[in-house]
Amino acid sequence: MSETPDPEVVELASKVFDLARTGDAAALAAYVDAGVSANLTNDRGDTLVMLAAYHGHAAAVAALLERGADADRANDRGQTPLAGAVFKGEDAVVRALLAGGANPESGTPSALDTARMFGKTELLELFTTR
Repeated sequence: MSETPDPEVVELASKVFDLARTGDAAALAAYVDAGVSANLTNDRGDTLVMLAAYHGHAAAVAALLERGADADRANDRGQTPLAGAVFKGEDAVVRALLAGGANPESGTPSALDTARMFGKTELLELFTTR
């Protein structure tokens, strides 16, 4: 049985996903503190952390992780926030995700594989010395 989503809920979810994309850490924190799931996903399985990480917002990533977001939750394509941050060259986000417990070996391709693929030796060293 499929229910039609409440338009107000869809509008709120869209707003929260936009906050993750734009990196509004304070507003994201307030919404999660008010009851929005820190692991909210869109129709592609992207979490708030994934969107904030991919768009380079380390403070937003940290705020979400502090509120229980899963640092390793992969989207529908098997991609993790850490691998996305490695791909995008977002070193501050990589560090925030690692501090939040992200595993460089999670996902397909993993952050470790992505760092190897793009010759990011400094990240390879960081991943293997943790």
